Amino acid sequence: MFDINLNSIIKFFLVLCMLSLFRTGGALADDIREAVFAGRFYPSSQSDLLKNIDSLTSRAKKTQVKIPSGKYLKALILPHAGYPCSGLTAAHASLVLSEKQFKKVILLGPDHRVGFINGAISDVAGYQTPLGKVFLHNDAAKLRNRSELFHANKASDLSEHSLEVLLPFLQYYLKEFKIIPIVISQGNIDGLTREIDMFRDQNTLLVASTDLSHFLQYAEAVEKDKKTIQMILNLDADNLLKGYNYACGKVPILVLVSLARQYGWQPVLLHYSNSGDTCGGRSQVVGYTAIAFYGDKFMDDKKNAGHRFTDKQGQVLVRLARHTLMKKLNKKIDPVESKALEEALKEDCFQEHFGTFVTLKINDQLRGCIGNITASEPVKEVVRRNAVSAAFRDPRFSPLRAEELENVDIEVSILTPPEPLEYTDGDDLVSKLRVNIDGVIIRKGFANATFLPQVWKQVPKPEEFLGHLCMKAGMSADAWRNDKPEVKIYQVQYFDEEK
Repeated sequence: MFDINLNSIIKFFLVLCMLSLFRTGGALADDIREAVFAGRFYPSSQSDLLKNIDSLTSRAKKTQVKIPSGKYLKALILPHAGYPCSGLTAAHASLVLSEKQFKKVILLGPDHRVGFINGAISDVAGYQTPLGKVFLHNDAAKLRNRSELFHANKASDLSEHSLEVLLPFLQYYLKEFKIIPIVISQGNIDGLTREIDMFRDQNTLLVASTDLSHFLQYAEAVEKDKKTIQMILNLDADNLLKGYNYACGKVPILVLVSLARQYGWQPVLLHYSNSGDTCGGRSQVVGYTAIAFYGDKFMDDKKNAGHRFTDKQGQVLVRLARHTLMKKLNKKIDPVESKALEEALKEDCFQEHFGTFVTLKINDQLRGCIGNITASEPVKEVVRRNAVSAAFRDPRFSPLRAEELENVDIEVSILTPPEPLEYTDGDDLVSKLRVNIDGVIIRKGFANATFLPQVWKQVPKPEEFLGHLCMKAGMSADAWRNDKPEVKIYQVQYFDEEK
C-alpha cells in the first residue's frame, strides 16, 4: 500500500514535527500545488488511498457520539499526522460530515517548518491530491489582499503538511467544495480571528488542523491531552494560550475557541487517541483528537448575534469609563485625548442600546462591578453611569479614592438580550449551561442575581457556579436544584483595558 516499509513510516511519523522532509522542486506546477506528502503520510495511489480512508471510516462509524439536537456543525478540530497514526481519529469527521454539506472550507493549519508572522494564504489555483484537485475559493485572494495579516508564502506551500494531509478526508466526505488554505504561525490571534470571521457564511466549515502533545511517555501524554481537550471543551482560551506542548496547532485552535465564545458554539468530543494506540511504541507518543463545534442555527451567526463591537470600538468604551472616573476624581485629562475620544464616540454603534457592566479590579482583585441587563439609552451613556456606580456605589466596597485610580484595571462588558432557559430539573439545568459562554440570571420571587460569563473562570463547575449565584441572590445554595427558580442566559463581549 505504501512506497516505504511500515517500520520506516512509523519512525517518520513519530518525528514528523521535527523533520523538514519535502521536495525542493516540482511542488508547484501549472499553478497547482502538487501533493508533496503523498506516499509519506498517506497512500500515493488513488485506489489505495480510497481503500485506506474507507477502512478508517468504517472503524470510526462504530463510535457512538451524541450530537446536540437542533444544532448545526460550524467547525472541526482534526489531526494531521500520517494515516497509520492519526487516520482513525481524523476519520471520525465522518460522524458529522456528509456530501455537499459545505461549499467552502476555511482550513487552518500550524506552521511547522518555515517561520513567519501571522498567516500565509497560498496564491495557487488549487491543491492536488491523489483524489483530484481542490480549487481555492475566490475569497482566499480577497482575504489575503484585504489584510496585512496575510501573505503568500511559497516556502510554506512547498513544505507544510498540516493542510494537505486533511484534504483527502474532506474530499472523501464532502465531495465538492473549495478552500481557503491558511497556515498560521505566531502573531495577532484576535486580528486573525476577526479577519477570518469576515469570510464565514452559512455554507462555510472551519477546520483547525492540529496534533496534541508531542513525544511524552504514554501515560503522561494521555493525562496532558485530557487536560488540553477539557480546556477546548470549556472554551478556556486563557489557560490554553499559556500552556506548553499542548498542541502544535494551538493558534488555529484558539481561533476556533474565540469564535465559539463569541457565537455560543458548543464543542463535542468525537475521538481521542495517540500514536501509542495506533502505530508505534509508548515511550514517546503524539496525541490526536477530533472535536466538532455546533451552533444554534444553520445560517450566518453574525446575523443572529446583533452588533459586534470591534477591539478598537471596545477600547473606546474602556477609555470612556476611565475618563469618566478621572473627571469625577478631578484628575487632569489631556485635552487632545479628550477631543479624540469625543470624536470617536460619534460613531453610530455607540448610540445603540445594550446591557452593559463596568468592572474595576486592583491587582486582579474585584474593586467594584455595577451594570444593567438591558438599556433604554445609548451604550456610551450607560458606560458613563455604570463606571461611576462601580467606583462609588457598589455596596460591597468603600468609594474609590483618587490615589487608587492609577492602579485600577477597567473592564467593560456588552451583553446580548437575556433569553429564558427552559429546564426540567437541576440536572437538566446543569447540562444546558455553557461554561465560559453563558451569563446567568437567576430569580425566585423578589430574590435575583446575575453572574457574568467571566465568573466561570473562578467557578468552572456548573453546580458550584449556580450555588454561589443563588447565595448572591439571598437564596439557599441548593435553591437552583430544589426550588426551580426562573433562569435566563445571555452572552457578552468584554474588553480589558490596554496597557
